Amino acid sequence: MTGDRFKAGRLRAGLTQKEAAAALHVSQPYLSQLEMGQRPVTPELARAATALYRLPATALPMPEPPAKGDAADAAQFARKLSGLGYPGFQHLRPLKANPAAVVLEALLQDNLETRLAEALPWILLTYPDLDGAWLVRHAKLHDLQNRLGFVVAVAKGLATDRPELEPAFNQLSAVEQQLERARLVREDTLCRESMPAAERRWLQAHRSALARHWNLLTGLTADQLSYAR
Repeated sequence: MTGDRFKAGRLRAGLTQKEAAAALHVSQPYLSQLEMGQRPVTPELARAATALYRLPATALPMPEPPAKGDAADAAQFARKLSGLGYPGFQHLRPLKANPAAVVLEALLQDNLETRLAEALPWILLTYPDLDGAWLVRHAKLHDLQNRLGFVVAVAKGLATDRPELEPAFNQLSAVEQQLERARLVREDTLCRESMPAAERRWLQAHRSALARHWNLLTGLTADQLSYAR
């Protein structure tokens, strides 16, 4: 979080520097230095300010991405989806996280429950202002551009001809163009590396044109998503 965004959040919340400093448990001179960019905003302060100023989840700091294949805790991941407002998980105790980081964490998984993978297009549609450049950069670092490209394309399809989703459509189109240029020839799955050989053979013959374009073995299509109806 930059100093400018830190200050803008405080002003939108209608707080003086003195009031905000007291709530954040820092001195007013220290808060002033943060807002002027003279001191870095720590992740702890960024989280506290996000809650205090009621900033969107996209203002939360980015964690260090896990290594590819590191198994995510499914229950904790579901709580992150709850924190983002994903339907179907709102009964869970929410865990706040940056939406771009949540998408990357999911794509890094060798195996991810289908119900969790299905949430990824929703995140992209709901948070069109997420840090797409960060997401694309880290996807490329881990050779995940085909996984991300497919999810982006599914989300973009859901946003087509829907005026209320035009900001998301425009953002997704820009991200899709970047990923298209980096598309890999190597075949991959959508976080289902343990897929049986028989299922792999079936999907090679019956997967959607979109999955074939992104060289993914997946049966996921937009019409399967409950939030698309």
